[in-house]
Order: sequence, then structure tokens, then C-alpha cells
Amino acid sequence: MGAYVVRRLWQMVPTLIGVILLVFFLFNWVGGDPAYVLAGLFSNDAQIEAIRRELGLDQPLWVQLWIFVQQVVTFDFGNSWTSGEPVSSLFLSRLPATITLLLPLLVIETVLCLALAVLLAWLRGELIDRVTMVIFTTAMSVSILVFIILGQYFLAYRWGLFPVQGWSDDLWTNLTRYAPLPILLGLLVSIAPNTRLFRSFVIEEVNQEYVRTAYAKGLSRRRVLFVHVLRNSMIPVITFVVSNLPALLLGSFLLERFFGIPGMGREIILAVERSDFPVIKATTVYLAIATMLFNLLGDLLYQVTDPRVELK
Repeated sequence: MGAYVVRRLWQMVPTLIGVILLVFFLFNWVGGDPAYVLAGLFSNDAQIEAIRRELGLDQPLWVQLWIFVQQVVTFDFGNSWTSGEPVSSLFLSRLPATITLLLPLLVIETVLCLALAVLLAWLRGELIDRVTMVIFTTAMSVSILVFIILGQYFLAYRWGLFPVQGWSDDLWTNLTRYAPLPILLGLLVSIAPNTRLFRSFVIEEVNQEYVRTAYAKGLSRRRVLFVHVLRNSMIPVITFVVSNLPALLLGSFLLERFFGIPGMGREIILAVERSDFPVIKATTVYLAIATMLFNLLGDLLYQVTDPRVELK
């Protein structure tokens, strides 16, 4: 396994080089002149030229590219144009809030949706299965904004079960007081599509030849479904969860923004709105690296789930 991990990490280098080149040329050719963006509307040529010298934009293109490569390698993308805070410090200060929100949400929704999927596959074709699928299909057509607004109004404002907004510096306070409502609403949004998808994974395994063989050998339905079928269904489930981890980070911006959570999702949206190029470039590179590492993690989990999988 160690040799496989080393090979995969080495194979990430060409991909990262491609990402660096793509981000660099997009921001230099498509994004406009950063000096004009940073100087603002009320500026003169001298101010713009001074900003260009400060950012290194007056250097040849290959020098600018080398500067960008150094930023990626050292994880030092300079300061945010909006707040003046170092981008690395900004990430380190905002990421814990996002992890506090998304990690419990990811674990709860994966376990709950998988359990529901197995249960519905067990009751496939029965009334509860059909009714649940209708409810989930209806829930999928409702916008997340509806869940957030109604959840804040009834659960927080009217009934006082949760605070409407807020965040603190204490992890336990956040987990027990401020995070439960956004986690609950995020779960309500994701439970329908994920359960439907996981159910299809389980049903696909149920129709395999080895299941009929297991029944023919006299194994109980419970053992076949919860031991053999569930274990083989984990491969596509792991693929789905791992591939959606970076998207989950970006998808948290609505929850963070509506609940006043100082996380990365909200920071990324603010950076896009304000054309904060250092933050946007850092986010793009970090997400690319995270995606490659998550894919590697998924491959390793395949072998943990199914020892027959060989890592080559």
C-alpha cells in the first residue's frame, strides 16, 4: 500500500502543474488587470502603476508565473485585498468553523441515508417504500432557502429551540448550541437525494447473482442484506461521498451566511463578490489539491471495505 500511495502522490504532480497553469492564465487574461480592481474607480495612473509594481505585474510573464508557483509551494498567497489579512491566516481561522459544521453533517447524513436505503431496499415494493419515495421526490423539489427560512422562523424565532444566528470561539458551545440547527436543515436538504441514490446502489446489489446463491444456500434475508449486500454497496457510496467532499465545502456558504458562521464557504462567496483575487486563487488551488487527496483516500477505503480490491 505504501508504494501505491507514493505513486499516486507522484501522479498528482502533473495534474497540479496543469491546475497552476490554468489558474494563472485565466486570472491574467480573463480576470482583467488586478491593479485596476485593487485601485478602485477613483485612482490615477500613478497609483495603478505603483500597485502593478507591488504585485509584480510589471515583470515578464514567466517571472509572474514563477512567483505564483512559489506561492503555491509555500502556501503563501499574500494578503487578502479586502481585509488585508494574510490568506493563509484567513484559511486557518475560517476552516475550523466549516469543519465543525460539515463534519458532523457528513457523518450523520451518510450513516442515516445508508440505513434508510437498506431499510427501503428491504421493504422494496411495499407501501412504506412507495410513500417514502414520493415524499423524498417532493422534498427534492424544495429549495434549500425554503428550509433555511422556515427552520429559522419556526424552530429558532417562534419556538426558541435554537438560536437564530451566532458563533463562538468555544468548540463545545458551537457543537451544542449554534451548529445543531444548520446541521439539521442541511440534513433535511440532503437526506432525500442521498437516500434515493444509496437505495439504487443497494437494489443493484440485490439483483446480483451472488445474492440468489446466498439465498439458495439457506442464508437469512437479514444476513444477506446487512452483511453481503451492504458491504458491496459501500464501494459506490464511498465514491459518491469522497467525490462530493470539495463540493460540500462550497455548498456550505448558504448555511454559513444565513446563520452568521465565520466559515470558508461564506469567505469564498465574499471574495468572489469583491474580486479578491488572492483568496480566489488560493481557494482554487487548495480545492484541486483536496480533490486529489480525497480521491486517494477513496481508493484506500475501497480496500478497507473490500479486501478483494487490489491497489495497483
